[in-house]
Amino acid sequence: MLSAQMLRYVTFAAVLSLPLFAQDPKPEKKVSTDDQYVLGPDSQPQKDVPQGKVMEFELKDSKTYPGFERKWWLYIPAQYDASKPASLMVFQDGGGYVKRDGSWRVPVVFDNLIHKKQMPVTVALFINPGDKPFAPGEPPRKRPDGRPASPSNRSVEYDTVSDKYSKFLLDEMLPLVRENVKITDDPEGHAICGSSSGGICAFNVARQRPDQFRKVYTTIGSFTNIRGGNVFPDLVRKEAKKPIRVYQQDGKNDIVNQFGSWPEANVAMAAALKEKGYDHQFVQGEGTHNPKHGASILPDVLRWLWRDSKK
Repeated sequence: MLSAQMLRYVTFAAVLSLPLFAQDPKPEKKVSTDDQYVLGPDSQPQKDVPQGKVMEFELKDSKTYPGFERKWWLYIPAQYDASKPASLMVFQDGGGYVKRDGSWRVPVVFDNLIHKKQMPVTVALFINPGDKPFAPGEPPRKRPDGRPASPSNRSVEYDTVSDKYSKFLLDEMLPLVRENVKITDDPEGHAICGSSSGGICAFNVARQRPDQFRKVYTTIGSFTNIRGGNVFPDLVRKEAKKPIRVYQQDGKNDIVNQFGSWPEANVAMAAALKEKGYDHQFVQGEGTHNPKHGASILPDVLRWLWRDSKK
């Protein structure tokens, strides 16, 4: 048995070996549901792939939306031949798609897929929503939480259930495109894309004008009651089937707010398109309201949309 003196020594040594302060275990790194969605090789610049050029423009005013100005861009692929009409794809919220190092990197993806003949020679039109001109010295507009404000006419243009925005595209923007490049008149050669409110807008344009647009890519689409867009599933069921092809993406953790549930609205939209027999794909991932999932699958979406076109 240990003597009392030895027991005191062992106890004292054990106490000295303890940390001076209790240490909390290291918190586990929180993993976002969006972290699984990354850009693949087709969204990265590739050696020996020729790069198309991007031209920037500004529309100072609009006949359809008077008093609002906007930037817009044209991507012209390296393979473009002025003697042959190119296909066309239109992107809403264009500034978010046009950057070669941005979230979407559309010019890079187009470079790679056109080079590999996995999509036709296609011109891309990127259009920002209309915004009120800034007064001299006016600082950038911000939301209450400090984030940059959306262009002031964005919701009016994108969320309104009417043919007004499609008229803007056809009467104002496509003539400007044709001043710079030759594009096909075949609606099978026209695609349109958008995200969130831009996603509902893209579908609505093709629904209103299938004689002009036959291919749609809608991501995290706002098929909710911002300006009545919750009616689209019923409209799809009631109206005659349109000759359009639709690729639809959303995430199970998308927004739920006073306007509705984005996941539920997209599921309802997908069900209506399926019931009506549309050429349609719906991918519902785990993501939130951001472009990560939609951008990560963009190359595959483009291959699917253009799968039967002449390359």
